Amino acid sequence: MGFIGQHIWNGVMLGVIYAMVAVGFTLFFGVLDVIKFSHGDVLTLGAFVGLATYLGLQRLDVMSPFAQLIAVLALSIVSMAFLGALIARYLVLPLRNAPPFITLLITLMVGTVIRESIRLFYPNGSNPQAFPKLLPTESWHLGSFTLRVDTLILVVVGVAVILLVHMLVNHTRLGLAIRAVAQDSETARVMGINFRWVVLATFGLGSGLAAIAGLMNGLYYSEVYFGNGTMLAVIGFSAAVIGGLGNIYGAILGGFLFAAIQIATVVVLPLPSAYKDVVAFCVVIVLLAFKPTGLIGEKSSERV
Repeated sequence: MGFIGQHIWNGVMLGVIYAMVAVGFTLFFGVLDVIKFSHGDVLTLGAFVGLATYLGLQRLDVMSPFAQLIAVLALSIVSMAFLGALIARYLVLPLRNAPPFITLLITLMVGTVIRESIRLFYPNGSNPQAFPKLLPTESWHLGSFTLRVDTLILVVVGVAVILLVHMLVNHTRLGLAIRAVAQDSETARVMGINFRWVVLATFGLGSGLAAIAGLMNGLYYSEVYFGNGTMLAVIGFSAAVIGGLGNIYGAILGGFLFAAIQIATVVVLPLPSAYKDVVAFCVVIVLLAFKPTGLIGEKSSERV
């Protein structure tokens, strides 16, 4: 039971990270019908910005863990939100009337530039980098089950962030504007909504979520790697699609479902952990074959 409980808890941790990445994809697609494939690399860059911030504070003799954590979070989230808004302003919005594959290709190339820039220009960037332990490292032992305090904090914070995004989208004026633009951008503009500002805010919000997910991934595994975002982006996008692309609830469900499949592969099937991604993607393929719109797919109608 301790072995199973340990894996279930690990699955919850992974599910939170996957859900945050999937929610970002959902926000981008919901507002502009854009699949932003640089999302995973923005996540990685956010983690590296956090790492560079920590190393800079060390050189300035700022040794307070709380001050370091706040600075790492603030600089990483703000810088990635700004980067997301820049990508939307200068690369996505100008191509709004272009064929969708052009925007997809542009964001894919932007992601490649970000990823390769980290590898080439960050010191020793082609190798995994040790990420600082900014959270308490104590742990509680319940038989063979071990609960790390830092993992508990990460799960609580991740769930709180997802709930805050849900509240922002459903209970604020910005959220109302985002939903209006997602439903009918032309009518929203006629009603006085600043379309460009809503798009920039949405891309900033999604990229800020990517930064948080990148930091959580670094804190959980105690290392970051320039290629981390590639797999996380594929998993996050798959989670968004299987849940129902464009639906926040579906993105959250898809993230936890993908993590559950991975954990079930390790616990239930007599397979090494290296097979967990293969099995999870196979299950996603089968599910999409039977339900192409996702588990919580939204009906769409052509506007006349």
